[in-house]
Formats: sequence, structure tokens, C-alpha cells
Amino acid sequence: MNFQSSRRRGEEGIAVVIDFLLSNARLVLGVGGAALLGIATLAVKRLIERAGRAADDEKVEQKMAESWEELSLVSASPTLIRKGIEGVVMKHVAKATKQQKADLCQQPQMLDVQTKPESKSKRLQLCALTLQERLQQYYHTRAALSPQEVQRAQSVALDICTEIQGFLHNRHPDMPLGDMRLGGSLLDDLQVVSADHACLLVPLQLESFLWRLIPGEETLLTHPLHWMVRRINLEYFPKGRSYWDRYLVGGYLSAEAVVNMFIKAVMETVNWPSISSTLDCVVRPVLGGPDLRLEIRPGNAVEGAESDYQPLFVSMLPLLSEGDVVLTAQPEFTSPWVNAWHLSLYPWETQRLAELDAADNGYRKHTLKILKAVCRQNPALRPLKATPLANLILHLSDSESDWSETSLDVRFQQCITELIGYLEQGALHSYFKPAANLLSGLSEDQVDQMGFMFYCAVSEPEILLI
Repeated sequence: MNFQSSRRRGEEGIAVVIDFLLSNARLVLGVGGAALLGIATLAVKRLIERAGRAADDEKVEQKMAESWEELSLVSASPTLIRKGIEGVVMKHVAKATKQQKADLCQQPQMLDVQTKPESKSKRLQLCALTLQERLQQYYHTRAALSPQEVQRAQSVALDICTEIQGFLHNRHPDMPLGDMRLGGSLLDDLQVVSADHACLLVPLQLESFLWRLIPGEETLLTHPLHWMVRRINLEYFPKGRSYWDRYLVGGYLSAEAVVNMFIKAVMETVNWPSISSTLDCVVRPVLGGPDLRLEIRPGNAVEGAESDYQPLFVSMLPLLSEGDVVLTAQPEFTSPWVNAWHLSLYPWETQRLAELDAADNGYRKHTLKILKAVCRQNPALRPLKATPLANLILHLSDSESDWSETSLDVRFQQCITELIGYLEQGALHSYFKPAANLLSGLSEDQVDQMGFMFYCAVSEPEILLI
């Protein structure tokens, strides 16, 4: 077998076959099967390349045997996340990453002679960064937001809040609402990458003698995060006594009906061009979705043109509160149950993280923001939202006490390892509600893709920080 004379032509043919197989494999085999096929074709390609580079028949036979052994590992693994394939995948990724680092370090030598010595030294310093230094650099350049950016987004969101609250008080003076306020990650310094979304909390005021909040475990749904709000004392106070009786469905206050009311009363009724002119920005409702959301752009933004500022999305969130219990009207979480209200654990989780960091000057919040930025900027990890990541750190805090700045790299790698375990089990239980599985909303394909990415990051965590 002489590959030397037609090596280039042969590689082009192999590349065409591989591209064809991989492009069609996902339709037939799914993501896990396509990944297996990718590793298999990689092993076959290496078999041919090794044979072409070999000088004598003995080396050819030896190299071919090694490649077929790797191929047998792939065929023996039924799914993507298995120990058999893990070794092969890790070896290829580690080799590729090391080669990338070597190429990066050699770039200053390949530049023109007129390149400034300062730029060369900076590149060499980048190659020499430890994981700890890379994490700090990633935090300051990717995860953390500038105070000016946060303040600008908060100011716009508060202006919108004032306009909406004024409109509701004038148009619906009898609607019992509390003071609308800003909430969520933008207020708690947990937003990452860019200040592009804000949350306006709209508290509904209920009469305590007419309504009762029922925990999810006590309802027919038996879901710990799906609560219901029952109308009580109907024999003494018939329907119509409470303003919210008009949104009853089967004796319970319907979260979906409340959201639909706000869509009609606010999103479809407010004169947004007038508000846009007043605030010197372009405000548009985002209709067609299950949430109450507005898109806000700078007043000088041109349709279809690039702008220095990303659009800001402001969501209205109707909620009920009783003590430390906060229920939100979010049909995207409680569908198809029209009467269910979502128990928000965000206040508990945020408060717990702040208390732990305050007690030992820890970097849990720091770690959470890095993980959020990594997942947001990596398409394969994007389905992993902030709630599972926050609960991951809370669970890990029970067993690990050192969350100082010097151990940031150790905790980051440990988070990756823990996430792999949770993905393999298909369950990450809520810290405050252990019966709730925070990974239940992920599809099998998403779990496969995320598991593969985290497996690759075990030996080379830097690939998550690119």
C-alpha cells in the first residue's frame, strides 16, 4: 500500500466522505451516534495517515493495529458518555489542545521582524498563564460587567417601570398591585457577559382571608415547585368580593389567566411610540411568547444596522408573596397546568450564597459568574441555566470549606467533575427542595452534548475559557 504519491488526493476524498457521513449521521443516529461515528472516522483517518507516513511494512502493520484497537473501543461503547470512549476522546482533545498551545506560543516567532517586542512578550505571557490566572482574566474580560453598563441598564429598566406603573394606576385604579420594582440578576450583580436583560417584579395584593397558598406537595400535581392559590371562604364571601376572582379557574387563581390579562392590559394597550419618544429610545413589546417582555433599543439605532449597544429585554413578572414564599406567574415553567404558580427559589439561593461568602470571604459568587459566562458563550452548554449552577455550588459548599481566591482553579475543576456526575445520573436536585430535579427539562441530546464538552474539559479546562 503506497499512499505517498496520492496522499493529498486521498485525504481530500476521505474528507468528503467524512463530511457526508457526519452531516447525515445526526438525522439517523442522533447526537450520541453522530459523535461515535465522528470518533470512528477519526480513527480510520489516523490509520491511513500512519500508514502513509510509515517507511517499512512492519511499522505500517504496527500503526494499523493501534488504530484498529482505538476503533474497537468506539464500537464497544453504546452511548457517547461511557468510559470506553472517554479515553479515546480525552486523548484526542488533549493532543489537539496541546498542539494549539504550542502553535500559539510559536506565533511570535513567525511574525514579521518589525513586530514590536512588547506584543511578543504579551503573547508569551498568555501562553504561560496558569489556570488560576486564566480564570481571573476570563472573569474580568468576559464575565464581570462594568458599573457603567449595569447602571445604564438599571436606569432604563426603572424608567420603563415608572411608565408602566403609572399607566396601570390610571387605566386600572381598582387593580390591587404593590409597588413595582427591579429584581433578578441585574440587581444582584449576577448578570454576566452583557447587561441585556432585566426583570420588573409586579406584586399582586391578595386578601389573606380569601386566598390560601397551597404547597406543591399538597396538590394533585405533587410537584414541589408547582404551587396553587385556592379561593377560600366562599360561603361567607362569594365570588366578586376580591378583584382577582375574575381570574379563577376551577376554584383556583390561574397564573396563565393573570399573564394573559397583563398581555392585553399592558403589552397590547400601552402607547409604546409615545413612551419611546419620552424616554428617547425604541420600546417594542415582544408578542407571541408565554412571558411579558419588552425590547428596548437606543433612540438613534437604525433598523438592521449594527449598534454599540445590544438591545435590553425587560420582563414583567407578576408574583405573590407570603412570608419568605414567592410565587411567580411563569407558564413556561408550569405548563400545561393553567392554575399552577412557580415557587421561585432564586431569593433563597441568592441569599444563601451571599451569607456563605460573607462568612469566609469566599469566591462562590465569583465562581458562579464564571460558570454562567462559560455556559452562555458555549452553544453546547447554553441550555444549562443559572439555577442548576447555583445549586451545584451550594451542594459543593456543604463538603468543601475552602472557597478562597487561591483555590478558585480547584473549585472550578471540581464543578466540572460534579456536573459530569449529575449529567450521567440525569438529576441535579434542588438544594432547598430535594424532590425537584433541576435537569428534568434537558433533552437527551442536550445532555449528550454537554457531557461530551465537560468530559473534554476535565484534562484541558482551558477549552471552556476560549
